[in-house]
Amino acid sequence: MGSDILNKIRYLADQYQAVWGQWRHYLHRYPELSFKEYNTHQYLSDQLKKVGIHEQQTVAGTGLLARIEGKIPAGKTLVLRADMDALPLEEENDAPYRSQNSGIMHACGHDVHMTCVLGAAKILAEIREHWEGTVILLFQPAEEKAPGGARQVVESGLLTGYHPDLILGQHVDPTLEAGTVGYRPGKYMASSDELYLTVTGKGGHAALPDRVTNTPYVAARILTGMEDLVEKKSAADYPSVLRFGKVEAAGATNVIPDKVTMEGTFRTFDETWRKTVHHKITTLAKEVADQYHTQATLVIRKGYPVLENDPAATSRAMSFSARFLGKDNIVPLELRMTAEDFAYYSRIAPSLFFRLGVTAPEQKTVHHLHTSRFDIHEPILSLGAGHLAWLTYCFLREL
Repeated sequence: MGSDILNKIRYLADQYQAVWGQWRHYLHRYPELSFKEYNTHQYLSDQLKKVGIHEQQTVAGTGLLARIEGKIPAGKTLVLRADMDALPLEEENDAPYRSQNSGIMHACGHDVHMTCVLGAAKILAEIREHWEGTVILLFQPAEEKAPGGARQVVESGLLTGYHPDLILGQHVDPTLEAGTVGYRPGKYMASSDELYLTVTGKGGHAALPDRVTNTPYVAARILTGMEDLVEKKSAADYPSVLRFGKVEAAGATNVIPDKVTMEGTFRTFDETWRKTVHHKITTLAKEVADQYHTQATLVIRKGYPVLENDPAATSRAMSFSARFLGKDNIVPLELRMTAEDFAYYSRIAPSLFFRLGVTAPEQKTVHHLHTSRFDIHEPILSLGAGHLAWLTYCFLREL
């Protein structure tokens, strides 16, 4: 039976390639920013109804949650998550489906993610008599904007009300060749925090040091102190990064400003170390500022937690994927300092976040995520939808 269903899924995925392309082209043409995905929401809802999936509800403002049941609803519940939002970026591609919304682009592949989940849903609906359980289709808004739409989805309680046994998330990867998927068990993507530091003192003429407090110098001491602290103390099993990318001191060659502001990021793979660093850098900023008779205010805006893939689910998924793609097309992934709000889902249920290769084998120039020329090798839509449907079927049946 397993081989028959595998072949059926492959056939359907290939048969509907034109449909997948139509969906993806529409979504790519009309991208929307975080928490403004109103048209995207409506389009997804309409396509689900055409597939025969009518049980839908709005979540997190502009997100969409839909439900599809197998021949017997009792059994496992699996969630397929796709993010919906685009980036504030002007597209430079000259494709017929290029963005029609000025200054907005699906430069992170969320149009592909939505298409693949829609495609998997269509395939699963057509083979409904062969599986039992429930599949939740989660189209989540605002992945690109902290604190992230996933947090709002979790806090709404709608998802947890279904008691999911597993939550799957797929993300495109232009560094991987089309036809491959990448996995990493355990910790995979870093937590992310935003740092906002303000140093205030008494500004004035730089040549009169007894009348001013040297705010740029104090800010520099705090900056280097923070970065040194993290670099020296981070252990190999949880690498960390603390960097300031923005420094503003509105002075002049001979003018010391009253205020210096800095903005940075802190990322790591250990939640205990994360809390420790928050305490240590707050203390360091105050101690250095006091030493030079200035004031320092550090605001830490907590972002996404560490993304951890369930090891058992990852192992099973790799085995399932090998049957669909061939074992040589299963690629191990390295730790990433980038962050993903999918991490919130691993706090409520076993979760798995994997990568889909989208670059043509013969392609010489690779345009990376979050760039104005990013695009995909479109035949992978069939593979992405079919593979996702196959994973879902396997996890529900535990082949």
